[in-house]
Amino acid sequence: MSKITAALEAAVTVVIGNTPAEGARQTNRQRVESNRAFAQILKLIAPRIRHFIRQYGLVAHWDDAEQCCAIGVHRAILAYDPAKAQFTTFVNWQLRGELQALRFRLMTDQRQSAKKVAATTVSLHAGIAGADGEESSLESTIVDEQALELTEAGASSYMAAITRTKLIEEYVDQLRIAGTEQLQRKARSKTAERPVDPSVPRLKAALYPVDAAELAAVEEKIALHREALIRRLSDDVEVDTTAVVDEAARERLRQVAKRATAAMADMAERAPRFAEVLTAPAPSRWRRQAATVAVAG
Repeated sequence: MSKITAALEAAVTVVIGNTPAEGARQTNRQRVESNRAFAQILKLIAPRIRHFIRQYGLVAHWDDAEQCCAIGVHRAILAYDPAKAQFTTFVNWQLRGELQALRFRLMTDQRQSAKKVAATTVSLHAGIAGADGEESSLESTIVDEQALELTEAGASSYMAAITRTKLIEEYVDQLRIAGTEQLQRKARSKTAERPVDPSVPRLKAALYPVDAAELAAVEEKIALHREALIRRLSDDVEVDTTAVVDEAARERLRQVAKRATAAMADMAERAPRFAEVLTAPAPSRWRRQAATVAVAG
């Protein structure tokens, strides 16, 4: 065993020894020792890496080839088994595989269409000299002038969609609360054994049974109102309104959606949380009144 081979085996042993077990966290000392040994491995096989880069014709892409070789060394250390072969033999195949894969990715220049226009693949990390003579990379010259505008527009649309959905769902909740409370008051007034007592808290209204058919009718009306509201606020959402065949009923739904839109706008103005798309608190009295009008309408 040569000195270089022995030194490689020792450095690889240090890296493997400082690699934490699965699920464990690497300590700072282990990280330092591992990085130092890995740098020693790259230094020892640097002549071999240079030889393979020239052999595979990747001199024009030297930086990319060196990065691929570093990745190959790292993978070789993770998969190395001293019982099967020496590290020098094992790492050779890893380096060849990484460089061969890189060459395949760069072979687009060999296509007939690329040859006609004399196309050449270059590395984004290749150094170039700017107008002022300052050294930079090709990657730094790639600028999308519309990137910021498109990103802000996409973020605004996304936040607007989330806020719109939360507003609709909260408004629908108010419709459901108002309709249920209306039915509970109606059931309480019909109970002869238990006359209406103004001192009874509102929370005890649930003790009075609500007619299931009337509750289903309220839910059906709420569903129609919700569809009309979504259709008014979302141009890209198709809502099935085939069940509404009466033009007068459609007009009523349009008016309901118009009033609901105004109520939601007021809701957004009164609740700054919608600017941050936060969870809405309990419904207030003015929202319940608007919801009562919408359900009764």
